[in-house]
Amino acid sequence: MVQMEAMWFAFLVILVVISPVESQLKTGFYSSSCPRAEAIVRSTVETHFNRDPTIAAGLLRLHFHDCFVQGCDGSVLITGSSAERNALPNLGLRGFEAIDDAKSQLEALCPGVVSCADILALAARDSVDLTNGPSWQVPTGRRDGKVSLSSQASNLPSPLDPVSVQRQKFAAKGLDDHDLVTLVGAHTIGQTDCLFFRYRLYNFTATGNSDPTINQAFLAQLKALCPKDGDGSKRVALDKDSQAKFDVSFFKNVRDGNAVLESDQRLWGDDATRSVVQNYAGSIRGLLGIRFDNDFPKAMIKMSSIEVKTTDAQGEIRQLCSKFN
Repeated sequence: MVQMEAMWFAFLVILVVISPVESQLKTGFYSSSCPRAEAIVRSTVETHFNRDPTIAAGLLRLHFHDCFVQGCDGSVLITGSSAERNALPNLGLRGFEAIDDAKSQLEALCPGVVSCADILALAARDSVDLTNGPSWQVPTGRRDGKVSLSSQASNLPSPLDPVSVQRQKFAAKGLDDHDLVTLVGAHTIGQTDCLFFRYRLYNFTATGNSDPTINQAFLAQLKALCPKDGDGSKRVALDKDSQAKFDVSFFKNVRDGNAVLESDQRLWGDDATRSVVQNYAGSIRGLLGIRFDNDFPKAMIKMSSIEVKTTDAQGEIRQLCSKFN
């Protein structure tokens, strides 16, 4: 028995020794192989942001949608009729040109070194920072995935999802209720189309009623922005108070019945998620801003590590982000 235990221990030691160190993401991954990588991504995002500040929300959402399908592997960037990018939940994604721009500069400087998946993760961080939100050290070392199928994007979180379904989708990726609410806080700088919430205003119960959880004054504002037979592609801010600033006002809106998307408003109707919203939305503004600024980077680092590919066997470094090598 002792001999068997000794053999088992030796086997475990061997496993630890041969476990590939490169399988772990780490900050400063490109410090030797491409020292200017993060600076180039930052300056590129800043250039595009100065032309159009709404691209910050687009890049943040692009990273989120990438990570929820096949992991954070740049699969959402691939073009093609059957690619992930063409799935219905991804049709409104934007910011691809900023990623492509950064990639072309990096390929000129350090060919075949920096992955598109890492560029996405870095660009998301820079987008938050540029909109007055927190910054953080992004662990890098991802490889780009070799699969991109629209059929695999059907399980992305939807604005129609009740909290139970949201919870299930996030838990499937190793994210808990706290992560869910914190990450949805990214909507503080987001926009959506009238198409995705107009049913709440005019036909919530299929009998012509509006969603009773919408604050009545806000309902009138939303109806003015999105007439019943108006343009469904008209864009509306998800944070009515400070759409260009990364802050906690989004959570105050959820608390007060001023959330635009049904999935966001439902966070107030569930005990577990409501307590997190309350923590961010209470009245001591400075303390709450600090709390969200501390929590959001942690949740982003956790999300951006979902099912990452870190070896040559798992993925590649694309030459173009929109095409497999």
